[in-house]
Amino acid sequence: MPDDAAMSNHITSGFDYDLLVVGGGINGAGIARDAAGRGLSVLLVEQDDLAAHTSSASTKLIHGGLRYLEHYEFRLVRKALAEREILLRQAPHIAWPMRFVLPHEAHLRPMWMIRAGLFLYDHLATRSWLPGSRSIDLRRHVAGMPLRDEYARGFEYSDGWVDDARLVVLNAMDAAARGAHILTRTRLTHARPCGSGWVARLESAAQSKQVHVRAIANAAGPWAQALLAGPFAQAQPRTLRLVRGSHIVVPRIFEHGYAYIFQHIDGRVVFAIPYEGAFTLIGTTDYEVRDPKQTQPSEDEITYLISAANRYFVTPLKREQVVHAFGGIRPLLDDGANAAAVTRDYALELNNDANAPLLNVFGGKITTYRRLAEEALSMLASALGCTAGAWTAHTSLPGGDLPTTHDPQQGFSAYVAALSARFPRHPPRQILRLARTYGTFAEAMLADERSNVCADVGPAELEHAFKREWARDADDFLWRRTKLGLHLTPEARIRITEWFSNAGA
Repeated sequence: MPDDAAMSNHITSGFDYDLLVVGGGINGAGIARDAAGRGLSVLLVEQDDLAAHTSSASTKLIHGGLRYLEHYEFRLVRKALAEREILLRQAPHIAWPMRFVLPHEAHLRPMWMIRAGLFLYDHLATRSWLPGSRSIDLRRHVAGMPLRDEYARGFEYSDGWVDDARLVVLNAMDAAARGAHILTRTRLTHARPCGSGWVARLESAAQSKQVHVRAIANAAGPWAQALLAGPFAQAQPRTLRLVRGSHIVVPRIFEHGYAYIFQHIDGRVVFAIPYEGAFTLIGTTDYEVRDPKQTQPSEDEITYLISAANRYFVTPLKREQVVHAFGGIRPLLDDGANAAAVTRDYALELNNDANAPLLNVFGGKITTYRRLAEEALSMLASALGCTAGAWTAHTSLPGGDLPTTHDPQQGFSAYVAALSARFPRHPPRQILRLARTYGTFAEAMLADERSNVCADVGPAELEHAFKREWARDADDFLWRRTKLGLHLTPEARIRITEWFSNAGA
């Protein structure tokens, strides 16, 4: 970043950047990527780590939202279903299809209603390779084995799973590769219109600087309203409800690869999903909070999720089996509904000041982030003099340029097989983990012959996370760039901590 004297010259003679994006979650990273790919100069600032908050604490689903059909949100479901296949193609290393099983309980939702909902779900958007829904006999189906005997009938349908935090990082990496500047642990503390554009003050632990930008995108998620009231000192055009979604991680409950969607007695749905090989992820809740920092799941929420699982599984879960719990704050548009029914759609609002454009992003969900970014750039294009068109629908994310096949996961399997043949000295589990995490970047890590720092974590992987993925401490690496925090021993985690301490020295 230029020094203060140079900055003052920039302000009088031109702009430092076309677009300042505030927020390093999925929406901010997606907007930065789209804008950079259209030839705009972009600066993204994030007050903490990339995906440090909501975007690493989702249920990690790429889905249309089957339950949203009950609230007649057909437009949102259609849009999300269309995005589902785009994302599965763009990042087959971190996103893959998953079959979901819905045990039937007649007193909660009649069978005809579920059949009708699944028919709509199958046909609201094109499916190129994902199989459609069907009814199943849980007494004969493998997914019925862990369930209690009273669940005899059910349904299965297709959706997808994604590593949410890595999705954010890959968007930021692609934005940077196209010229964007990404600053983590940097806060926007003040912004004011200045002639044409904005002067924004940025602060980090190392420095305080100001930049002159043509437009700003407020993609701060749960902090979007606070950003307007604080640094921008503007009225808040939308009311957001901050709703915590909490999850628990327990040792693997079932051996098969299906996921479950359970209907709880209060009408909500709870997912139980295969997670990280050795675990099951169970979530989520809808608990309204006032502060975006209130992410820690309450004991009541943990009890709620255990209770929901115990209504279905033969072997009851106990509190001491919870090995990890996390929560994320969803910034939902306030439409007056109860927390579980509040819309998951988004709203983009551009102010009327042509000289100082400010785009506010309210709401949204992981699945529709790319469409949100595309719409955001369409709204900003005129103010920024940008004539380049939409481009992200057909471009792979970093590491996702795998062999092209009709089914992206066949291409991924072929890539893993090729890596195994090329690097026979590496254990298959390490090859699969690196390929699943980094895609085509895994080759350089497997080719590195230096000794591992710990377990199967080599220095090349840590260097990649530090130099190319903005990981700055052990938590960044263990819980967001990877999920190794669930697997490594305390001693191994200490080694990772020491490595980052030395890297930042």
